[in-house]
Amino acid sequence: MTTPPGRRERKKAATRRKIADTALRLFLERGYDAVGIREVAAEADVAVTTLFSHFPSKEALVFEQDADFEQRLIRAVTDRTPDEPLVPALRREIHALVRHCTADSASPVWHMVDTSPALRAYEESMRLRHAESLAAALTADPGLARTTTACRTIARFTIDAYALARESADPQAAVDEIFRMIEAAWAVT
Repeated sequence: MTTPPGRRERKKAATRRKIADTALRLFLERGYDAVGIREVAAEADVAVTTLFSHFPSKEALVFEQDADFEQRLIRAVTDRTPDEPLVPALRREIHALVRHCTADSASPVWHMVDTSPALRAYEESMRLRHAESLAAALTADPGLARTTTACRTIARFTIDAYALARESADPQAAVDEIFRMIEAAWAVT
């Protein structure tokens, strides 16, 4: 059983949430490039050093749930039951993540990302990092018994499935189509 976070952790989480919400509001109101870090910190009523203790860069403010995304994918591998096949577990998680990122409320954020070279580059590096973390989880699972190359390939396919589905006219159908290919690739490795 996990213990609930203490007061200090709750305050840190609230500060992080306040900074991220403030940054996103300002970015959407005025444009990503028009808003500086100092403005975000001032509007959130925190010091610039506090902002950087929660977020390593301006781009990270937009992808505030980056760590959660990565952990969800890893848990799809590590938390499945011993008899649960891998690919359906990953498909289920990608479906949930795609539903979240294609909701109407996410559209302005993705438009901002798609129109900003800095945010597109950050997203690409983030996806590569997620793929490596997922590959490490796959490689570490003794029940999967696949080569490192096979695990890295399937991890990249999984992360790309998320990105491709997000851009599709029918995101959920795209996830299913892509995962049929992933399942076939996994079966021959």
